[in-house]
Amino acid sequence: MRRVNMTTTNEIADKIATEHSLTKAQGKAIVEAVIASITAAAVAGNETSLPGFGKFKIKETPEREARNPATGATIRVAAAKKLAFTPAKALKDALNK
Repeated sequence: MRRVNMTTTNEIADKIATEHSLTKAQGKAIVEAVIASITAAAVAGNETSLPGFGKFKIKETPEREARNPATGATIRVAAAKKLAFTPAKALKDALNK
């Protein structure tokens, strides 16, 4: 199995702070502000586009019927909103070099 290394918000904040001569607290505040802005746009039903990176948009899934695999009983799954990410062409190209 391939091991996956995760990057955390603290690591991103540290990198921003180092590259822009900021404190770690300032770097973390910037990262949190970006995440809060994307969250606020999603809650309002708006799309967020980050050129060269991708788009975050809301997808609505309708109510549907499903089966409980343990009992075989039919259940209703409520309609829901999901945040979907579509990568930009530049990001896709960078991943497939």
